[in-house]
Parts: sequence; C-alpha cells; structure tokens
Amino acid sequence: MDGKAIVVTGAGRGLGEAFAVHLAQAGAAVVVNDIDGDQADRVARRIRRGGGAVSASAHSVADPEQAAAIVEQCVAEFGAIDGLVNNAGLNYEALPWEDTPARAREVVEVNVLGVIYTGLAAISRMRAAGGGAIVNISSGASLGQRTLGAYAASKGAVSSLTCSWALDLEECGIRVNAVCPKAYTRMVRSSERASRHTSPDRLPELVAPLVHFLLDERSAGITGQVVRCTGSELHIVGQPYFKAPILHRPVWDVDSLTTAFAEVLGGHLEPYGLEKRLPPRLRKWLAPVLTA
Repeated sequence: MDGKAIVVTGAGRGLGEAFAVHLAQAGAAVVVNDIDGDQADRVARRIRRGGGAVSASAHSVADPEQAAAIVEQCVAEFGAIDGLVNNAGLNYEALPWEDTPARAREVVEVNVLGVIYTGLAAISRMRAAGGGAIVNISSGASLGQRTLGAYAASKGAVSSLTCSWALDLEECGIRVNAVCPKAYTRMVRSSERASRHTSPDRLPELVAPLVHFLLDERSAGITGQVVRCTGSELHIVGQPYFKAPILHRPVWDVDSLTTAFAEVLGGHLEPYGLEKRLPPRLRKWLAPVLTA
C-alpha cells in the first residue's frame, strides 16, 4: 500500500482501528476518522509510534458536509484519496414492538446515509483522478436476524448500494466491494446473544487482510462482491435472484394466487426461522452460520 492514501471511518476502536493500523503498517497514509475524537487521536498516535503517516478526524459521517470534509482532509494531507473503508456504524437490539423511530433513524443515518455521503465525496475525487477502491462494511445480519431489524435493514442497504455503485463505477476505474466481518468487538460484547456465538479469539485484526486485499491492485477485476470473513472462514455471499419456476398468467387474482402457492410455489418458499426447522444435531453444527 506504499503511496496510497486511505480513509477509514469509525476507526477509533474495534474493526476500524484494526483496518487503519494494518493499512498503515502496509505503507498507506491513513485518515483515522471517528466521531469520538479522543479515540481517533489515540489510534493516530499508535500509528505514528509505528512510523506510519496518519491524520485524525472527528467528523460525523451522518452529516453530508462533515462526511465530505473527511475526504477533503485526506486530499489536503496526503494529496489524494485512493481508498475508502466505510466502517462507521451503529447497532442496537430491540423487538419490533419495543423499537423506537428515533433509534431506527439514527442507525439509518450512520449506517446507510453515512456510507452514501462519504462515498459520494470519495467517488467525486476518485473519478477525477482516474480510479480508486471502496470497501463498505456490511454484515451477515443483512440476511435477516432476530432483534436486529433496523441494523439488518441498514446493512442490507449497504450490500445493495455496493452492487449498484460497482455497476456505475466500473468504467471509471473505481472498484466497490463489501465485507461482512465476524469479530469479537465492543458491539458483540454488548450483546449477550452475539457474544454467545462469537469467540473472543476472533480478533478484528484477522479481518484486516481482506480489507487490504480489496483495496490493493492484487484484487484488480474484483468488484460488486460481498465477502464474508470470520477470521478462519472466507466465502462469497450470494446475490438475490429470481427463483424458478416462473408462473405465467395474463392476470393474477386471489383465487389463482391461492392455487399457485398451494400447488407450486409453496414448495419453493425461502426458509425463515431456520434454526427451528432443523434437527438438533444439524442445528448445533450450523449455529455459527445461523447467528453470524
């Protein structure tokens, strides 16, 4: 990563800190962004002690002007922005009838709009420079997870945004991919359910090489992908698709829909609440996947 200038949002701790430190050790100049300025400064000091080039930012990605300022700080300090890691995110657990509009709005503002605001500013600079790479941090929760409705929806939006941007930006030389990490972070430790299924040895540092790879020229040609990494496991997350069979009628009414689901489509429904439908031995074996 020598000579590259990278912005990492939400880099004051956890995964973001691991990404920023790893990239700096690989030779990149890094803007460490976190709304907690003290944490951003702490990580920046850590990078400087290791001889890395770094600049700290306390801007909020949820504000479009501040998000743009993060990118402009990178350009002002290091002359360009070659890569962006959209890592800043919020999470909370709530059953739907206990959730509140205020909490849901805050999650969407950071997890979705924050990615868009920072990404748009970076894309403008990258497009003018002829290329770049963006890594958005999504989550396996985007497949649907109990008590995480707003968070799961926000991360699903990040995955969809990643695929759309990849299509739009391919001709501009800008690659866009997403990572679904699984690591023992503060977010996991604060959740009794999540901490039950995430071992403390799943360190954030184990995911950092994947982010490095996706920003690096060695991943040239790879774009529009959602990649899951747990430290020991690595795999591509499949994209949604239209399932066969496709039934045709000039017009569908309630009676014909009832017949279609009873006789054909009912056998092709997607599973939900899968953990309740599996035999106990298989359920135990699949527990890490079902809860990731």
